[in-house]
Amino acid sequence: MVTGGRIGAGRSIPSDPMSGLFSGTSLERPVTCERCEKPLAECKCAPQTRQKASAIPAKDQPARVRREKRRGKVVTVVGGLDPGASDLAAMLKGFKGRLGAGGTVLDDGFEVQGDHRDALVEALKAMGYPAKAAGG
Repeated sequence: MVTGGRIGAGRSIPSDPMSGLFSGTSLERPVTCERCEKPLAECKCAPQTRQKASAIPAKDQPARVRREKRRGKVVTVVGGLDPGASDLAAMLKGFKGRLGAGGTVLDDGFEVQGDHRDALVEALKAMGYPAKAAGG
């Protein structure tokens, strides 16, 4: 629908950001509980059980920090972190800003461009992770 030169101007945005998957389409489904798979309005589960029960505390996630050389450049790789229990994207964003380097999130950790192994080990230990430098 084109109105006044703007595409989709006649569509309304739902006020509730969690109103449902494919909200406003013929495929619309309500948001469901992860445990009982019923719509949240009908769910009888306790609020604590709706969230991930497998959250591992930081002290039980042994982080390993190692250096890798790729095409002549050094990359610092942090592994051994649980992506469900740790907010890897937010953690990486803080490290990138502090270290002034780029990086990306991996399956079980993240990598930062440059040789920042010692700084990352100390920062992870300060956050409560039992971090160790791995490799040479």
